Amino acid sequence: MTTTSNHYVTVLWEARAKSGKEAAMKAFMTAAVTASRYDAGNIDYEAHQVEGEPGAFVIFERWESREALEGHLRAPRMQDLVPQLLELMDGSIEDGIRFLQPFRPAR
Repeated sequence: MTTTSNHYVTVLWEARAKSGKEAAMKAFMTAAVTASRYDAGNIDYEAHQVEGEPGAFVIFERWESREALEGHLRAPRMQDLVPQLLELMDGSIEDGIRFLQPFRPAR
């Protein structure tokens, strides 16, 4: 996992619902997102549905530090949510995780 020079950690998580579970997964994610926004060290936590693809979802997360992200992942509610999420989605949670490294052009 990489952190930026200001120590922020940015995560893009992509997931696809199992066939027939699109609405259930959207409802599940809607309910789960709000609590994550209140986790210590959270800066941004936004869920998105990919336009034109009802079963495709993306969560954009930004955390103050690696420790804040790890604390979020270890939260008891997250451990409870994972089995429920796996029932709704295709593939594994890990397959959709992308860590983003920002860059800017030199001045």
